[in-house]
Amino acid sequence: MNRTSESHRDRDTGLTVEKEQASSVVRQKRAAGELSLTQLESLREVCETNLACEEMMDTTGIIAAYNAFYGPIPQ
Repeated sequence: MNRTSESHRDRDTGLTVEKEQASSVVRQKRAAGELSLTQLESLREVCETNLACEEMMDTTGIIAAYNAFYGPIPQ
């Protein structure tokens, strides 16, 4: 069997997702907009348990400090 036939066969047996579900997942990935006050307070509480993070939070802001010490903000 040639390579083209194999790739078509693999593609035909791939995962299928309904259009509505797929667009919902894509929208969730893109929507990293504004955080609510509750979310910001949650980040602040986590950051306050680490003195270095708390000090950085005072100079660069909560989001930058949280990212520096704990990585990306969970969605």
